[in-house]
Amino acid sequence: MATDLDGTLLTDAGTVSPRTRKALQDARAAGAEIIFVTARAPRGVREIARQAGVTGAAVCSNGAIVYDIASDEITAGSPLAPEAARKVAEALAQALPGVGLAVETGRNVLVESAYTRRVEHDLDFYREVASVLDAGLPIVKLLALSPAHTADEMFAAVAGVVGDLAEVTHSGVEGLLEISAPGVTKAVTLDRLCAERGVGAGDVVAFGDMPNDLAVLRYAGAGYAMANAHPAVLSAAAHRTLSNEEDGVAAVLEHLLATR
Repeated sequence: MATDLDGTLLTDAGTVSPRTRKALQDARAAGAEIIFVTARAPRGVREIARQAGVTGAAVCSNGAIVYDIASDEITAGSPLAPEAARKVAEALAQALPGVGLAVETGRNVLVESAYTRRVEHDLDFYREVASVLDAGLPIVKLLALSPAHTADEMFAAVAGVVGDLAEVTHSGVEGLLEISAPGVTKAVTLDRLCAERGVGAGDVVAFGDMPNDLAVLRYAGAGYAMANAHPAVLSAAAHRTLSNEEDGVAAVLEHLLATR
C-alpha cells in the first residue's frame, strides 16, 4: 500500500487518527507493506511514522529521496543538476516576475529573501542565503513561490517553458511549485521499491489528493482519490474514497480486509 500524507492519510490537523492507525496496523498484520509517498522531506515523516506505527522505506520529496524510517537515513537520492536548476530558475523569473526560490536539500531548506513561506514545524531547518543556486548543496527540490498566483496558474505558466529540464508539480500549497530532476516522480521511485520486493503495480493500492499524486494513482492497480482531492485528481483516478477528515484511507483498508 502506498499513501500520500497531507490531505490524504492525515487529518487537517496533521495527525493520524485512531481509526486510521488501527487500519494501518491491521493491514500490516495481514501482510501489507505500507510506504509513504509524500512531498515532505524525511524530517517531516519521522513523527507521522511514529504516530502511524509504520516502519520501513518512505518515498520523500516527490520521489527524489528514499528514506529508511527505522535508521533515519536517506538511502537514495536523485537531485536536480545545478545547470538544469539555473535554466529552470531563469525560466521561472521570466514567466513569474518576482518569484521567490528555495531549495530542499534533504536535511534543510535554503531560502532566498523573496521566498517568504515558512512552515512552523520546520523553522529550525531554514537557512537564508543570497542565492540558493550558489550554495553548493544538493538540490533535492527547487521550490518556487509566487503569492500573487495559484499553483495551477503557475504550473500553466511555466510547465511548457521548463519542458524536459525538470519535473514540475504542486501539492496543494497555494502559490508554490515543486520542481525535481527530470523523470523523478513518486511513481518512478515507488516502482523501484516495488520491483525490489517482487511486487507488481497491479498489487498496489494507492491514495492521494493532489497533482503530485497523479502518477502514483495511475501506476497502482487500485488508485484512490480522496473526496477532498484536486479536481484533476478526482477526474483521473479510477476510484474514490471519503475525505481525509472522514478517514477515507481507513475506510478502504477496512473494506479490503473484510472482503479479502
